Amino acid sequence: MNETDDLQLLRAIRQGDEAAFQTLYRRHRSGLYSFALLHSGAPDVAADVVQDVFMGLLNDSYGFDPLKGMLANFLYGVARNLVLSHARQNSRWVQAAGDDDEDGWEAADPAAGPLARLLDDEAVEHLRRGLAVLAPHYRDVVILFELHEKSYQEIAQICQLEIGTVRSRLARGRTALAQALAPYRSIAKDIA
Repeated sequence: MNETDDLQLLRAIRQGDEAAFQTLYRRHRSGLYSFALLHSGAPDVAADVVQDVFMGLLNDSYGFDPLKGMLANFLYGVARNLVLSHARQNSRWVQAAGDDDEDGWEAADPAAGPLARLLDDEAVEHLRRGLAVLAPHYRDVVILFELHEKSYQEIAQICQLEIGTVRSRLARGRTALAQALAPYRSIAKDIA
């Protein structure tokens, strides 16, 4: 996937091409849903955010300017703002994720044995809990860098930050996440 393809698809969408919209939607839906789910902790909020992102893209209500950056980064920025807006409106930052959020996480390898699948599921749950206790501004940067493999520059664009701020928030977020996961690591060492 490259930015030229996204821009061509966006132009086609503006001319009414439904297939182009479906292609762009399939390309970015999963990543946006995962990001929104990790940030909000609520599958229903994540689904609403993805819907709002793409509805806004269809209506051109967010005013994407290709000269200011990549479409993918713009979409993540819109998703981030929508999640933050939802959190402000509902006076809560994180709700425990339910069982119906299968899109947000990769399932354990079905070929693995039952113990391996159980440990993988537990690791995912520990990561969810660790991310849930991070301050939102650290959580954004950690999720984008570690789980979505965005560069410092891309994160700076998405979060509207300076690169130095991205670096410091990533370092502090990693430290806080490591502290949050420390009890689970000691349990894992006891088992091994």
